[in-house]
Amino acid sequence: MQLNLVHGLIEAEEALTRIDPLDLSALPPAVVAKTREVFGDGVTPEQSVVRIIEDVRRDGDAAIRHYARALDGIELGSLRIEREEISQARSLLSGELVEALELAAQRVTEFHKATLPRHWVDLEKGLGELVRPIERVGLYAPGGTAAYPSTVLMTAIPARVAGVSEVALTTPRRKGEPLNPAVMAAAEIAGVDAFYQVGGVPAIAAFAYGTESIPKVDKICGPGNIFVAYAKKLVQGRVDIDGVFGPTETVVVADETAHPAFCAADLIAQAEHDPLATAILVTNSPGLVRGVEEELDRLLANASRGQMARDALERQGKVVLVDTVDEAVQLANAIAPEHLCLMVDDPWAWAGKVNHAGGLFLGEFSPEVMGDYIAGPSHVMPTGGTARFGSALGVHQFLRTMPVVGLSKESFSQLGSAAVAIAQAEGLSGHSGAIEVRLDYLKASS
Repeated sequence: MQLNLVHGLIEAEEALTRIDPLDLSALPPAVVAKTREVFGDGVTPEQSVVRIIEDVRRDGDAAIRHYARALDGIELGSLRIEREEISQARSLLSGELVEALELAAQRVTEFHKATLPRHWVDLEKGLGELVRPIERVGLYAPGGTAAYPSTVLMTAIPARVAGVSEVALTTPRRKGEPLNPAVMAAAEIAGVDAFYQVGGVPAIAAFAYGTESIPKVDKICGPGNIFVAYAKKLVQGRVDIDGVFGPTETVVVADETAHPAFCAADLIAQAEHDPLATAILVTNSPGLVRGVEEELDRLLANASRGQMARDALERQGKVVLVDTVDEAVQLANAIAPEHLCLMVDDPWAWAGKVNHAGGLFLGEFSPEVMGDYIAGPSHVMPTGGTARFGSALGVHQFLRTMPVVGLSKESFSQLGSAAVAIAQAEGLSGHSGAIEVRLDYLKASS
């Protein structure tokens, strides 16, 4: 297939527009029709999210069950999945899959243990910082067009490594189907404490405000659809959130040494997530472009989610032709993508020039999909250019720091007069007085 071709940095920056993760104005007609059916004419999708949150806050479990029936056609009994059912899920999986999940869990655990920050205290200066974990975290695992046991591992394990006391997980039931056993097995492997079969906006509202069955949490993490993202934004402040995630995205920077089939396969892997997923190839090699387009046709013909991938590639897929690899990296920094793959000669030599990316994948044998499943870092990463200021999910998002001040008399005496001067400059006599009374005491007792 022929991808949309863009030439040069200036044209590329203009063409590579972002999809607003909270823009509910371009929802599919079927979704808009469902909103009208459930909430009545005149209620916008945005208003429906607000109403669901308010209803769950007021009516708890009853509202969750109501919206499960109204929106998904599901009758929910107990919202919580019992431990016995979770444990039995392993027996429904192949031994190969269980071993794969356990290996992934091991690597994810090792990676995040290596990133743990430490307390520090300087007794001489009377300063330090204590690190404390968040007490209760709610994790959301999507369950729309696919089930994601990998997301369970990538969110629950960093929380556990950080020392979170209680990790709860929720994922939606699909109509007429039991919960995915791989998701349940992943929850057990990752050490999840409580598992709920609730999806969408009701799940976010339950975590934010609590219901009879679902305790409220301190932080909500995990990706979801646009309604989940909007709900997380609305409850932010009531609870902390990991971020507002838009459609997934990958930028592949490649030169003439890259294998066309590898590049095409990576673009498809990104595009098959969602019709709004973005996959971009940036290269200085016209010959590679031709090779990648040929490989796309061959690989898409046999892909089980090929039509979805094709739709995404036709809508958001781009090829940007630049003069040099240096220009390609400049463009990648301007885009600040969720995933940046460097398939160039000596990729480590270019890593130091990358400033903005959710995750960096170096070389032809470090494809982004390895990061999705087993490499080690969490695959929950900032999207939509937010890698300029955001980071991939890790232990740091589950920790709080508390500065500690424990000045000695000597240090207080040395610093007090400077603090008084600043307080007086701000016109806060009570502040300066709290220091002066101590300075006077020390002077009188010396």
